[in-house]
Amino acid sequence: MQVVTLCISTSLVLILLGLVVLIGLTAQNLSEYVKENLTITVMFDDTATDREAAVVCRKLQTKPYVTHLEYISREQALKEQTKALGTDPSEFLGVNPFVPSAEIHLRASCANSDSLKWIGKQIRAYDRVAEVSYQKDLMESVNSNLQKVSLVMIVLAVLLTVVSFSLINNTVRLGIFARRFSINTMKLVGASWSFIRKPFISMAVVEGLLAGIIADAVLAGCVYALFSYEPGTMTVVTWEVLAITGGAVLLFGVLISTACVYFSVNHYLTMPAKRLYKV
Repeated sequence: MQVVTLCISTSLVLILLGLVVLIGLTAQNLSEYVKENLTITVMFDDTATDREAAVVCRKLQTKPYVTHLEYISREQALKEQTKALGTDPSEFLGVNPFVPSAEIHLRASCANSDSLKWIGKQIRAYDRVAEVSYQKDLMESVNSNLQKVSLVMIVLAVLLTVVSFSLINNTVRLGIFARRFSINTMKLVGASWSFIRKPFISMAVVEGLLAGIIADAVLAGCVYALFSYEPGTMTVVTWEVLAITGGAVLLFGVLISTACVYFSVNHYLTMPAKRLYKV
């Protein structure tokens, strides 16, 4: 009965810790996804031909900070605007008013204010480039929000670790309290401390693994329900995130349970025999 109670209480705590890990990793992936989908728009001047613009784009594609580049020719821009406006602007203007352009997607590590300044300066140095624009406010907002989320996740993780250790430790100490006389008897007959601790720690490892498996099963069910409701979530809740979360939950379960048992057994190993009747 005690083992069942300990597994259930440990599982509940591990579910909370697992949620913190899952949310933290997902927030990081979401930030990278948003950053990699933010674009730099490169506009060429009126005198630039499609061939000249295409040459510049090929050079830009070789840059290490570029993950994807989409070139938009004059004709393609005219078709898109004609479809959007419902009329062909070149019919009443007599010429195609649009210029070649390019949409550049950056690596997530380069989507910050400092990197964008020198990237923009480098792109403007190319011939025929008239303008380089990007969503500066949105990028700064993403970076700022990521820092806030990371700070909150760290604080929550620390608090939950302390609380979980306290809760599990209390449950473990109650179980070991009932066996304090057995511990003292083994100590009196000359058993080493490591020998006395070994069965308790072995049981703690098993209980931690069982609690971790239960917690992982609950978290997997929650993720599956979320995926069923919104399949697009797998873009940020990747298999790698799930694997790290599952492994972290199992590790937390074993470490916390083992640490609690270790300190609880040591408490009674260092206690004089006459005090065992007074605790």
